[in-house]
Amino acid sequence: MGFFDNDDDDDDTKDDLKDFWGGMGSDTAAKAAGAPVKPPTSTGSPFPTQGPKAPQTAGQPPVLSGPPKVTVNEGAPVSQDYGQRGVRAATPNMNNEITLDELLLKLIEYGSSDLHLTSNMPPMMRKNGDIQPIPGYQPLSSSLIQRMMFSIMSPEQQTVYQREHDLDLAYAIAGKSRFRVNVLQQRGKVGSVIRVIPNEIKTLEQLGMPAGLSEFSHLPRGLVLVTGPTGSGKSTTLAAIIDAANRERRDHILTIEDPIEFVHENKNCIVTQREVGVDTSSFSEGLRRALREDPDIILVGEMRDPETISIAITAAETGHLVFGTLHTQSAAETMSRIIDSFPEGSKEQVRTQLASTIQGIVCQTLIKTLDGRGRVAAMEILKGEGSIRALIRKGHTEQIRSALETNRGKGMQTLDMSLMELTKADKINVDEAAARSTNPEEFFRQLGGDGDVNRIRRRQQSLGGAGTHSS
Repeated sequence: MGFFDNDDDDDDTKDDLKDFWGGMGSDTAAKAAGAPVKPPTSTGSPFPTQGPKAPQTAGQPPVLSGPPKVTVNEGAPVSQDYGQRGVRAATPNMNNEITLDELLLKLIEYGSSDLHLTSNMPPMMRKNGDIQPIPGYQPLSSSLIQRMMFSIMSPEQQTVYQREHDLDLAYAIAGKSRFRVNVLQQRGKVGSVIRVIPNEIKTLEQLGMPAGLSEFSHLPRGLVLVTGPTGSGKSTTLAAIIDAANRERRDHILTIEDPIEFVHENKNCIVTQREVGVDTSSFSEGLRRALREDPDIILVGEMRDPETISIAITAAETGHLVFGTLHTQSAAETMSRIIDSFPEGSKEQVRTQLASTIQGIVCQTLIKTLDGRGRVAAMEILKGEGSIRALIRKGHTEQIRSALETNRGKGMQTLDMSLMELTKADKINVDEAAARSTNPEEFFRQLGGDGDVNRIRRRQQSLGGAGTHSS
């Protein structure tokens, strides 16, 4: 068997799941098949009822002191997190089998951001942007990955996964970290990608973000969007802004997320966090209901469809401060994406609404630092200034880039301007910066041409920069 061979495990997920449910008892197997299930009793139930609640601090989500347990395969007990936002202690492993908690703790130990579990591959981690094996582990079987993932699902979540072959949920290890979990099926096998969500919410200053971003937490109303590709740190930036508002204002903050990532304690504000699929049926429904729940600040985890976008804009128009995310990579693209998601007859109205409500757009991407030991955010920043609003109203989104360049004194910048500053400060590799820019040739020209670029390369090489080279 090859070390990265994905074809050696011949048992497919359907047979694995059949065996799994068979081992869980006839009632559970019937439930998975959609048949009526007897109510659980004190003995013989495949899914014990929830244990007593532990004491909790005011404003905190409930924590289970005695989490329910199920027994899978050889009888190794594993705990479940029925509330999704609760935490649990690691469970002893009676069979000396690799556990999910063990791998997640390794992830934290190595300072990595993501765990990838794939059949017939060793557990892989993303560290400083690169995928690499967690040292000391052999390839994992499909059945082992399945046991790991089913151990953190409620019975309802297991049924959803069997039906849809995809599931998003939150998980936590007490005192260590929270995790955003996606369980998927690939080539007939169970797999998973798990993102670390630190317990501590860092401030914008600790994250090294531009000081001007703190202004967004003080706004009385309007729409602020944080955008970028998957894994670009959008949630971390938004958590820092929301936390600043939580510390400095006396308002009601309401978030709608899928799943809940950073948990915000009540500080000077009341914070209500609703999870799609658990506390509300969808982003649009949760946002519609939010308007009757006396919020001052609303966070929409993802603006996925025209209905959600429309309600978010309306909420900003009616005096709320609304934060949201999109997977766009520039301010101009963000405006175009929103407007183009609506029918032709509605675009003019949406354009007018955006022009009056937009307060800011932050487009960010993470780039490996020069020493290769971390990543830093490069970001484009737009603020809702008069000239920007006029461009949006007239539909001249192609001119937004030049408007950002001329409004630098007001805290605005293009992505290329941010890349330029990080390069000159020797925080990132000059060639990596050029590759991320909108026009590498123009980027090098702005740095001073070939001679100056080569001098930067040599300087960065002397500083021990990862991947630098001289010409």
